[in-house]
Amino acid sequence: MRAYTERIREAAKRLLTEKRVDVVIGFRKGTIPLVNEPFLVKDPKDADQLYWDGNCGVNLANYLAKRTDRVAVVAKGCDTRNIVVHLLEFQIKREQLYILGAPCHGMLDRRKIAGELKGKEPTFAEESDGTVKISGREFEVTLDRKEFLQENCSICIHRNPVLYDELVGELVEEQQNVDRYVDIREIEALLPADRWQYFSKLVEPCIRCYACRNACPACYCPTCFVDESRPQWVGKSLDKTDTLTFHFLRAYHLGGRCTDCGSCERACPVGIKVRKFTKKLEKDIRELYGYETGLSVDERPPLDTYRPGDPEAFIK
Repeated sequence: MRAYTERIREAAKRLLTEKRVDVVIGFRKGTIPLVNEPFLVKDPKDADQLYWDGNCGVNLANYLAKRTDRVAVVAKGCDTRNIVVHLLEFQIKREQLYILGAPCHGMLDRRKIAGELKGKEPTFAEESDGTVKISGREFEVTLDRKEFLQENCSICIHRNPVLYDELVGELVEEQQNVDRYVDIREIEALLPADRWQYFSKLVEPCIRCYACRNACPACYCPTCFVDESRPQWVGKSLDKTDTLTFHFLRAYHLGGRCTDCGSCERACPVGIKVRKFTKKLEKDIRELYGYETGLSVDERPPLDTYRPGDPEAFIK
């Protein structure tokens, strides 16, 4: 991780000094352990604040849509796939971007770690040789890093950047023979009434803060359907039907566009497994059209193209 940090800082200083970009978007250490924050650097003198470790889970593609300046961005595998989506959807131009590809070893799940600590407050955390060392007042623990990854990272099959101008680390070995849809098939096997009950219970804690939407790099509409008043598509209250409507419609909006970066679940303050919605659509898009989101800038997504051989069994 230290090697990544040094390469990111060096690249940021070089790109800004040579005036090849106007800003570098990366991360710096947060004010508390296990939390880093997105950081925009415009002056080479500030590049030494840039940092990288397993707490850089925010998808920085979220800061690219509609930009008009020249941007360097530090991007993991899922970030680069979202950049591809932005390019395909004309949210930014390739010539504006300088992508610093960061081969990913998986991001840490702060909630899992908090559960392991059982209420103990960490004051220091550091990753080293596949472990996470955490200490606080009168305690110190060493955790196996692999056991505390975000769920989406544990089943990720595209950890390496799919698009980059330079790498800040060595390419990692991709995970093979990963079954990404075990949980989705279990839900599909339920009777319709049981599925409805499952999803109703899933979103029961939702407080309609829209953190999942705000953290999602694919949610960049100038006016979201939940904020539209003429016509009003969904109510503003915590009515159960309105809450389910929000989650279902948001998921459909992401069909063929979601990279399973986990930003939605990471942002949710009440811990809802929002990915249960989007993973189902990811599975359907892959099985029906053989398409994986964000792997190529030369292939249009299936929902904005027409092919004579497209499945039509749903048409009555």
